[in-house]
Amino acid sequence: MEEIKNPDILGRAVEDIRLRKGMKVRELIEAMRSIGGFSAQHMITGIDILEEMIKDEESYNFLSFPADIIATGLRGMIADFLKYFDVVMTTCGTLDHDLAKAYGGRYNLGTFDADDTLLHKKKIYRLGNIFIEEDEYGLAVERYFSEIMNDIYKSPGYKKEYSPSELLHEFGKRIKDEHSILRQAYLNNIPIYCPGIVDGAFGTQLTMFSQDHDFKLNILKDEIELSNISFDKKKTGAFMIGGGISKHHVIWWNQFKGGLDYAVYVTTASQYDGSLSGARLTEAVSWGKVREKAHYVTIDGDATIIMPVMFASLDL
Repeated sequence: MEEIKNPDILGRAVEDIRLRKGMKVRELIEAMRSIGGFSAQHMITGIDILEEMIKDEESYNFLSFPADIIATGLRGMIADFLKYFDVVMTTCGTLDHDLAKAYGGRYNLGTFDADDTLLHKKKIYRLGNIFIEEDEYGLAVERYFSEIMNDIYKSPGYKKEYSPSELLHEFGKRIKDEHSILRQAYLNNIPIYCPGIVDGAFGTQLTMFSQDHDFKLNILKDEIELSNISFDKKKTGAFMIGGGISKHHVIWWNQFKGGLDYAVYVTTASQYDGSLSGARLTEAVSWGKVREKAHYVTIDGDATIIMPVMFASLDL
């Protein structure tokens, strides 16, 4: 065989993938390691980093995601995998969708190419290609929020002032749906931090509740907890789905400890508009939010495709 020139640059040879009937996800991922696929290689690297991060008992690990994917079938999968993380960072809409679905809210397969004027007249909300009837979302969230919040208010342990994570713990305690993110976070004693908790139906209901009840929300208490994490934990990791406030709050607080040691980021955003959602993790290195020698990768692609493959292929 002819000697390979520049082996330090060329790396592994590209090989044709061979599929077979009954192939398992883990076997497929192993076969994909040498296909030379574009974003596929980043996904495989992400799987390896995520698995290493979870198995590293010294690493305190974050899972962050925005609300939109909770409107899809990923909700139950995320709830099942919460146990592998130490903390959740998300947006207010996650609480809305999780609460609506926990009480049987029906979400329907639709299309991106919809007549939105017609949907509005029919009182149907569109979230991408997901259709949700008004009664199954907004009104349902209001109804079940009131039911749970009033139960918290009347309970002997009511405190008059809660941080968002403390309040969400109380909600998870009262939700019966085992596929609920709030419920699984409660069962596994995982705090849910929601820095933008007023940006959604859940937050609006909190605002209205506070007007005629002795109730206060102490957002800064959660920030102090995150500050303590950043200074107390020697090693941290993060699996970040999508950008926005959920991603930024993870990397922001981790910069105070010198940056994340493990980081996997999945995004569909472009970096060329300078947005945080589009910013690759290499950019976070310049801010000290990810360590220079950290194990990290950015995966370009749709989380609804990538996450099931990644989670199914983990050897945990």
